Amino acid sequence: MRRFTLILALCAVTGAQVFAQGELSYRRNSLATMLVYHPEDEFGGEIYKAFDSLPIPDKYDDHSIAGMKIIDNRYIWGVQRRDSGYYKATYGHQLTAQELKQNAQFTEELLNEQEMGKWMVAKWFGFRGSSIDNATFNTELIQSRGQYNASDVDVALALQTTRGLARLSDAGEELLNNTFVLVNDITYITAEQEAAAAKVAMGVIGGLLDAFTGGHSGRDLAHAAGQIADSFTGFKVKTHSYLYQLEWNDSVAAIFYQFHYTGTPDPEKIRAFLDDHTTYRLKYVAHEYEFDKKSVLKGQYERTELVRTICARSMDKNIVALGKQYEDFKVKTPVYAVLTNNRGSIEGYAAKIGMKEGVTEGSKFQVVQRIQDPETGKTKYKYVATVKAKKGKIWDNRYNAVLEQDEGSTLPYTTFTKTAGGEILPGMLLIEGKYRKVTE
Repeated sequence: MRRFTLILALCAVTGAQVFAQGELSYRRNSLATMLVYHPEDEFGGEIYKAFDSLPIPDKYDDHSIAGMKIIDNRYIWGVQRRDSGYYKATYGHQLTAQELKQNAQFTEELLNEQEMGKWMVAKWFGFRGSSIDNATFNTELIQSRGQYNASDVDVALALQTTRGLARLSDAGEELLNNTFVLVNDITYITAEQEAAAAKVAMGVIGGLLDAFTGGHSGRDLAHAAGQIADSFTGFKVKTHSYLYQLEWNDSVAAIFYQFHYTGTPDPEKIRAFLDDHTTYRLKYVAHEYEFDKKSVLKGQYERTELVRTICARSMDKNIVALGKQYEDFKVKTPVYAVLTNNRGSIEGYAAKIGMKEGVTEGSKFQVVQRIQDPETGKTKYKYVATVKAKKGKIWDNRYNAVLEQDEGSTLPYTTFTKTAGGEILPGMLLIEGKYRKVTE
């Protein structure tokens, strides 16, 4: 009963939330982020604090589950970790393909052992109550994030009609199926580690030089090189990100709606939901690795903020790469405004994305219109146009870019120009590259 009460508290949704950009509402993918914590590392504590303080990227809805954000590599949620725990990337050691595969597999097993998928479904359906006797589900969060009317996702009504079932199926495909967990394993390299390696290397070279010449020039060279290396005080992170997706399909939905969902107290259904350990699962879909060889100097920030800045940017880069690698994870963002000159001619289109989302001068986006089939109520995406980012008008919205006064950091948005297609209106969606769900 104690575990049940805790989970109810973790998964309760505190009221409906409206997610919008300006006045433009759209359906984001939902995301929970997690960190593999290495407490034995000197900077392990700073990385933990940095991660814990960073919000979910604003192009995703926050679907975090309280108490399930940190994986301690020594003790996994209170249990001594197995020998098959995480292989760790360290200075001088890149993870092999086999090690990456085992890390990804281990994480999938771990998340499913902890029934993370179940609690993500529970959060979607507003699972709440103080006991099995009074616990219920609701569709408030689905209604809010999907911009459905209450009657559209009223489960009791939907199950009575083909159209209603189609609308529930649409919500599942558009929302639940696009729910992800991103597990970040962050290790680091300091300039001190690089300096130590440089000292060893230069010491060997200097010793060989002295052996041949009989002098001290080699040792003098090594000493000078060591001093130069020590003066370079950079910090760089290695971020391995493992992406998992909630498995939600017609068979899973059928089990949930028939045997588990209840809008009024029904202890039998609630108990069946809690006792079901196999239906709601996460599947591994992709891995991404980011390592920026360009060092950031400690002098720009105090230590904690330095770590936070580098970790934030590193994870953002991986999220961008994962979206390009795995289509369901692509970011969708609305056209914020149509930009015109004083003569009324269109000069471009504004969108609230930028360097944080990987926008470059070479970036091309499809502009699509989200429409609902009048017969089935299901969502479709219709191609409208193609746009590209305008040179010199790319917003630098990376973490702390304004503090660093980076070029583009004071822009309010990125400007795009049309390269093909028809009329673009505010609220239409931008999706980078080609999106397979778009119809011409």
